[in-house]
Amino acid sequence: MYDFAYQKPGSVADAVKALGADPEAKALAGGQTFIPVLKQRLNKPSVVVDLAKAGLSGITATATTLTIGATTTHAAIAASAEVQAKIPGLAEMASWIGDVAVRHRGTMGGSLANNDPAACYPAAVLALGATITTDRRSIAADDFFQGMFTTALHPDEIITAIAFPVPEKSAYEKFRNPASRYAIVGVFVAKGPAGVRVAITGAGQGGVFRHAAMEQALAKSFSAEAIAGITTPAEGLNGDIHASAEYRAHLIGVMAKRALAKAK
Repeated sequence: MYDFAYQKPGSVADAVKALGADPEAKALAGGQTFIPVLKQRLNKPSVVVDLAKAGLSGITATATTLTIGATTTHAAIAASAEVQAKIPGLAEMASWIGDVAVRHRGTMGGSLANNDPAACYPAAVLALGATITTDRRSIAADDFFQGMFTTALHPDEIITAIAFPVPEKSAYEKFRNPASRYAIVGVFVAKGPAGVRVAITGAGQGGVFRHAAMEQALAKSFSAEAIAGITTPAEGLNGDIHASAEYRAHLIGVMAKRALAKAK
């Protein structure tokens, strides 16, 4: 690692101030991506601003909305009775991320801010039509994700919470890399206040995306049978040592059908 200063502010306002004071400052949430990047010397921040004490953890629920604080860990989300009751697919998703150590350090806000093209949470946020709240504004899911490792966030902007409309039905399925457990392909399906939405992660070269053809079919019948004849073009999908673009195109259909079969 390179040398850097370290700060652990006690509030969001102080964290924003620290990030704004130096253009080379970087925020640290769970650190499950950031720390390896530092070790590999792929990033050289002047200041690391740790958000652990900024008061951004916690889960609250109303009859229609589930709100998760940005630094809430994957383990806390998976274990939450409120998440399990309101959006069981989201709780299951969190339980599949990484391993036990990663789940107890990694955070939802950190994952969304990083926007790895194989991360799980972007699929849930996009499919459920969630709203990302920051220290200064609210951003709709459709506007937040802007390409691989790219979001609508400003450099000194901090995610504070994610608000999910409670769906009528939803579920997530992913084909996991056996080593990292990242999604080779992950599909989140949802039927709720935001309509019928299907979001794909792990497959697109530009990151998470919605599957319009599946959404149109499922709006008529929210079932695996409704998408039986739909195929996904391989053009524009990832191809790597783990799976070709053609195989990922096939997996999108398989994972979508599995998710629909268990949606509740």
